[in-house]
Amino acid sequence: MTSNISTFLSAIKVTLDTHADEVAELDQAIGDGDHLINLQRGLDALIRQADELNTMELSAALRKIGMTLMSTMGGASGSLFGSMFVSMGKMAKDKPVNFTNMAAVFTAGVESVKARGKADIGEKTMLDTLIPAMNSLNDSVRQGAAVNDALADMKQAAEKGMRSTKDMLATKGRSSFLGERARGHIDAGARTSQLMLCAIADVIVKK
Repeated sequence: MTSNISTFLSAIKVTLDTHADEVAELDQAIGDGDHLINLQRGLDALIRQADELNTMELSAALRKIGMTLMSTMGGASGSLFGSMFVSMGKMAKDKPVNFTNMAAVFTAGVESVKARGKADIGEKTMLDTLIPAMNSLNDSVRQGAAVNDALADMKQAAEKGMRSTKDMLATKGRSSFLGERARGHIDAGARTSQLMLCAIADVIVKK
């Protein structure tokens, strides 16, 4: 269950760079057009801190990631991702790094995004990826699933959730003003969240 934070950051950067044109097109269709730029700005800042993050206890590292994202990303995404990681850091304090605990840590992060964004599943946001992924992980914990099987199920849940945004009306952000015109487009935040979760899962499975 463990790996250097820099390994995860590198994997996320590769997948976001690989899908950059697709994500930009999604965001330009119904968003503000700056989602990927803000995300990459935050990621670049974290990569510059990678050596320090690698030496930190997990709880402190997650909190530092959250504060860095808040200060570098800007906009709603910076606030949401920052809050997510700060909350994850608080939940991780004094907990051994194992699958059950990390599912609880991730759950705390997702719940923080829900509270900060005043949003829930079905509103065409990144929560349509994060909540199914969270639910899948918690189901796997209850069922005593092996880590690799749990992560495979999580990836499927995240992708299904992401794809579900295509036919949704939006109630948050710029796309909420588009009404029916928002239908037929996958939410960019849901897509980047899915890409990042899958990249993280793939790193863990390879360990």
